Amino acid sequence: MRLTDKITQRRFLRQLDRMVRGAHQATTSTLREERGMISKLRAKCAEFAYVADSRLALPAIGSNLFPTPRGTDWAWRPQLWRGPLATKGLAAAPSKSKIGDEVTLYHDCRVSELTLRQLRNTRESDLAPFGLRMDVFQFDGSYLSLAIDLPPEACEGLRMKHLVRCDPIIEFEKPLEIFARLNIKHGPNVEQIVRELPLTQDNQMIEFDLGYSKLNEKRIEKVWVDLILEGPEMNQVTVRDITFSRYPRAEL
Repeated sequence: MRLTDKITQRRFLRQLDRMVRGAHQATTSTLREERGMISKLRAKCAEFAYVADSRLALPAIGSNLFPTPRGTDWAWRPQLWRGPLATKGLAAAPSKSKIGDEVTLYHDCRVSELTLRQLRNTRESDLAPFGLRMDVFQFDGSYLSLAIDLPPEACEGLRMKHLVRCDPIIEFEKPLEIFARLNIKHGPNVEQIVRELPLTQDNQMIEFDLGYSKLNEKRIEKVWVDLILEGPEMNQVTVRDITFSRYPRAEL
């Protein structure tokens, strides 16, 4: 707030204070006039409070806060779910379309009837400021996936002792199957672990146990996760949030 605005505000508050203190001695015509002004002011104050409360109740833009298991040594929420993107959405999105720097759409449709749109989360339960909505109409392809590139920090210190956890919040109009595939490029090889998301449960969390992999810990170059949608035709899928974390497996 500028200095001139603060001075004006103080003057206005002093005027209100004088009106309150003088109400017992004021004439009825003055009271009627001032009461009308106060009524208008009260309506504007209520309107302002409603807008302010609504905005302040939204998840903070840029928020990277979310629950993580004990022992977590790395945690991350992708950019698309943290802050506003320059390009909010895509219509008739072709394969390999990017939305943000970290999310890429893949499909083999001859004619794309897919739309992607970033939306502002407004529910009380939302921790992520933004979500991603995908509308799928006619679908003549054999696969549809979203690839999420994890940052370089996900590679640093990654070991076979780790569990990589994915916590999505996904809504859909019609039941469908979604699989998450963890991909770890190490040297010329790519280690892949696939898990089906438990979409019918309140907690849709899954874990990838690297202890069952053949990972070369010294040559890890890149990590990404594919969300693979099975039977997506004529559906609306909203990814309200998705977070990733990493922690060592409990010693037996």
